[in-house]
Amino acid sequence: MRVMKWSMIALAVAAGTSQFAVASSQDEAKGFIEDSSLNLKTRAMYMNRDFKHGAGNIADPTRSSGFKSGHREDSGASLLGTFESGFTQGTIGVGVDLMAMGSVKFDGGKGTAGNGLFRTDSDGHPEDSQGKGGAAVKFRLSDTTLKYGRQFVASPVFATDDSRLLPEVAEGTLITSKEIKGLELSAGRFTALSSQTGMGKDSINGKHTPGLTSANIAGATYSFTDNFVGTLAASDVDDYFKKQYINLNYTLPIDDTQALNFDFNGYRSKDQGQKLYGELDNKLWSLAAAYSLGGHKFTLAYQRSSGDTGYLYGVDGNGTVFVSNSIQISDFVGAEEKSWQARYDLNMASYGVPGLSFMTRYVYGDNIETTSNTEGKEHELNVESKYVIQEGPAKDLSFRVRYAVYRANNAYNADYASDNNDLRLILEYPLSIL
Repeated sequence: MRVMKWSMIALAVAAGTSQFAVASSQDEAKGFIEDSSLNLKTRAMYMNRDFKHGAGNIADPTRSSGFKSGHREDSGASLLGTFESGFTQGTIGVGVDLMAMGSVKFDGGKGTAGNGLFRTDSDGHPEDSQGKGGAAVKFRLSDTTLKYGRQFVASPVFATDDSRLLPEVAEGTLITSKEIKGLELSAGRFTALSSQTGMGKDSINGKHTPGLTSANIAGATYSFTDNFVGTLAASDVDDYFKKQYINLNYTLPIDDTQALNFDFNGYRSKDQGQKLYGELDNKLWSLAAAYSLGGHKFTLAYQRSSGDTGYLYGVDGNGTVFVSNSIQISDFVGAEEKSWQARYDLNMASYGVPGLSFMTRYVYGDNIETTSNTEGKEHELNVESKYVIQEGPAKDLSFRVRYAVYRANNAYNADYASDNNDLRLILEYPLSIL
């Protein structure tokens, strides 16, 4: 926590001393059952990665191509149920959160596996079904909450990923405090992380690492004004690395239909202990500027990675990369990489079709240091459309199409990822029971 700029926190405390709420969240607790919620989310996904230029999915030296298949293709559906109780009344409120989830395979075999929708058995065959669950107990005093057990986390230095059928799940303790208006403080310790296809409580480990040992995190977010928010965060992942993070986000309203937004994100990462991910010495930052005009939004972003290595993450959650150019396939975080993004969003509600939206973006990266000592280059194009039903019995049912084209030169293909076209069809239906 030494990296925390305590002057900023002190300023926030001083600014907020006259802004205490009349009643805390715990004072307004209605009860364990009265404030409870039960939600279900169904997700179906089809995913296809079509590799180019002789690349493939799983190495197979017995085949002339060197791979079992030139593409990865699978599909399935999942169901995620979450129950969040309210807090009991009194000075200290007590509650519980429960989760249960499972998925089934529609299609996809040993020859086309590898998209991360299903775990595979010892023979390389995707499992037909999988499931996991968990529980957490929580306590609340005033506007401070402590939660222990299995949970989803969204810190910029420790974030569980939900980009496939099932989400990652962390196990540990998280304290969140909102005692001062505009200031949110958090601190936590996590000792296990279940991967998206791993059913055990600590299944994030790779072939050469033991998985998460322990991760201590801390963060502070302060709203200086309604339009200006700043965040500081830090993590210490035992025997892997330490990270520090900063975010500044400012929105400048122009009129009722126009606004400018500026978003800065920065990381500093350094290996430690046994260096179980290998050497890590990286600085990564991005700056994005977005102009909104009615249903249109135009974004330009620049991202820079510097240091002896590229940015690393995964054992601290596969969502732990809060930068502008982290997109569908690539994160553009190679050693010494420079990348630029142009993006366009369209909300069709402005044209009488609420719920329908489009997005396209292009990112180009170069100056990457590679093992061959040749400059690495990569670029990616994304196109996406989503429609959410606005009313009726199927309200909130969404249909989403995501398509990406990724290419890199030979120097970076060898170090990072093979050229491929990525197509994902996603259907989601969230349902609130309580």
